[in-house]
Order: sequence, then structure tokens, then C-alpha cells
Amino acid sequence: MIEASAHLRATAVAIFRAVIRAADPTELVANCFSSNAVPRQMGTPTLVVGAGKAAAHMAAGCEAALGPANLHGEVIVADGCGAPLHSIRISEAGHPLPDARGEKATRRIVESFRMHRTGDILCLISGGASSLMVCPRAPVTLQDKIATTRLLLECGAEIHDLNTVRKHLSEVKGGGLLRQARTRMLALLISDVVGDDPSTIGSGPTAPDDTTFADAWAVLTSHGLASRVPATVAELVQRGIAGRLPETVRSNTPEAARCRNVIIGSNRTALEGGAAAARASGWAVHIEEQPLTGDTTASARQFAARVQQRISARPSDEARCILAGGETTVQVLGGGRGGRNQEFALAMAPALAGTSVTILSAGTDGIDGPTDAAGAFVDGTTLRRAHDRGLDVDAALQANDSHTFFSQLGDLFRCGPTGTNVMDIKIVLVPPAAGF
Repeated sequence: MIEASAHLRATAVAIFRAVIRAADPTELVANCFSSNAVPRQMGTPTLVVGAGKAAAHMAAGCEAALGPANLHGEVIVADGCGAPLHSIRISEAGHPLPDARGEKATRRIVESFRMHRTGDILCLISGGASSLMVCPRAPVTLQDKIATTRLLLECGAEIHDLNTVRKHLSEVKGGGLLRQARTRMLALLISDVVGDDPSTIGSGPTAPDDTTFADAWAVLTSHGLASRVPATVAELVQRGIAGRLPETVRSNTPEAARCRNVIIGSNRTALEGGAAAARASGWAVHIEEQPLTGDTTASARQFAARVQQRISARPSDEARCILAGGETTVQVLGGGRGGRNQEFALAMAPALAGTSVTILSAGTDGIDGPTDAAGAFVDGTTLRRAHDRGLDVDAALQANDSHTFFSQLGDLFRCGPTGTNVMDIKIVLVPPAAGF
């Protein structure tokens, strides 16, 4: 059983690596230009700006396709997500909470927009840009925005709700960069959101947005945060509702027409890459069409039920690989450590007990919450091994302490920052004759 489990884990890691290769930002950008999906010849000199965990590798693709001599600019990435570049500056900043480094870099980018009057602007946006590209709207300060972001994250706000608030506290989100541009713009986007909406990816700095200050206030109210956010945040949103501040850039305005937004990679891109690798290794593959969203624990239990159905319906001698993607949310109630992928795996442990099924739940960015892991493995032995060590699944879930749980079992998956970010991946491996 131990040897079989080790083999399945190695297979899952190999599929995960194929997932990352399929979502490689450098290749996605280079392929985008070589396939004529976007014009290869751009006006020179070209200003390149961007933000996100994949932004540096996207910039490397731009230098390879257009030549570094034709480019200048700056991209903001999370710590450890850099890449070798020749003419484009890389700045590291805080994620998932913004910091002063991100604010300084963003203000440099805004100033570069104002100074750039000849040649095109190329914007590179990927997951993580919402916290990395930060320019608070007065009177909101960086500390106010950090406090608000932390409150929204801790209460498990969905990404759309989180971004609705962030857009209205920012000078650059919600199409804010469109107001700064003086020349033609092209934005290449790697999506880390369900639905691949350009206005949601990185809070849409290059895309029009039709949410309102009233929507932002409704988000704060629905999560019980209206009286908990800093006073400057409440004041700004209320001024916006009263019509004393301009809304985010609307889709029917001249500013919205300044930029062409092109999605060059997504969670589906990654899933297809993983599926191809699994098929090449002899696995029959099923990709779940419905993205995993909502509360992490509830989503994991629903997914376990669907996996059980898939297993029951397959031929008993078939080796089946089930792939799923998406992004769930964790409501932080306990004082433990973990991330949504580790918590997802932990919530599935009871359903897998005694089976020969192995699952890897991992973030494609290689980072799961404020931990050193990308996710975790879970299989039919997890519950028994946990019991032998005096560990309790329900207690760990209640404490949001999945990292400690899996660390003691040796089941954490660590791969380091991958340089890309297309949400999360679940790899389910069902060997022949496996069942629930």
C-alpha cells in the first residue's frame, strides 16, 4: 500500500508539472505573438508595465518576441517570482496583503504612463496584481487598504466581492490605468479567476468596470464590515454613493476603448496540459467542467461525492485521472496555519478512508496561503495515519490548522513559486479496482 501510494504521488507530481508547463507565462506570451493573436510589430519605444505573480515571466516572453532593445518599463511581482530580464525592471512587493514596496512601484508606473507620449503601451496582468499594484485613493492610506483587505480575506469574501471593494479604493484598479494612458494600449492577461473576466483579473486595471460604490458598500455590509473598516474607507465609499466622486471607468466611455484586452492563459489551459500528460501515461482522463468555488470545506465534500460517482460509473479495470480547477474561499475562524488547498485536502480525508485513491490539491502559483507549501496530498491512509499520531481532522478544520496536520504526516506538497498563477488544481488518481 505504501509503495502504491508513493507511486501515485509521484504520478500526481508529474501531472502537476505538466499543468505548470502548459501555463508557463513566457511561452504563453511568445506563442501569442508568434501566432499573430496580437500584432508583432508595435510602435517603438514600447512601454511595458504589469503586475502579478506571472508578470516577470510574461515580460521575458515580451523581450523574446519583440527584442529587449525595443522595450522599457517595470513589472511588480510577489517575492520570489522574478525572472531574468534585460530591459524591463522587476520590483517585488507584498502578497496577499499590499505593502509600501508595491505602492512605490505602482506610483512609478503611473508616472511612466504620464510621461509616455510616443509608442505603444503593453500591459501584463496576472493573478496577484490586485495586491501588488496598489495606489490608494485619498483619503484612504496604504494601511487603511491593508486593514480592509485583511478583513475581507479573513471573512472568506469571494474574489468578485473583494475586488469590487478594492477597485473603489484605488486610483489604478477598475480601469484606472486607462485614465492615465496617452497612447494605444494592449493588455495580455493570464486569468486566475472563474469566468476569465478581464475586469476581475487583477481587479481590472486595464478593463472597464460596471460595479459601483453602492456595490462596494453592499459587500462590506453583507460581511458585517461596514462598521469595522477604517473610517476613511467608509467615508470614501459614502462620498462615492452620494455622487461626489467619479465611479470606475465605464464600458461605454472613450477611456474604455483605449486598450485591447487579450486573455492568453487560464485554468482551462493548465487542465488541458495536465490531461495530455495523464493520457500519455495511460490514464483515462475526465476534466470536471464545473469550477470549484465557494466555501472550501463544503466544496471539498461536494467534490468527494462527485468523485465517488465518477469512480462507480467507470469500468473496474480502468485507471482514471480526474482533474478539476477553481478557487475556493476559507473563512478564518481559528488560529492555525494553512491555505485553501491544504484545507480542501483535509476536508476530503474522511471520504477517502480505506480507498486506494490519491488526490493532490495545489495552487498553480506554488503558494497556498501564508505557508511554505503549495498544497497537500490526501489518500486512503490519511485518516488512519492521523489517528495513530493523535491528530483529529475535525479539530484541525475548526482551527484552520491544515498545515500543521499535514506537516506531521509528511503530506505537504512543496514546489516553491512556479512563476505562473491560474487558480488551483485538483488531481485525483484512481487505480484499477479502486472504489469507495
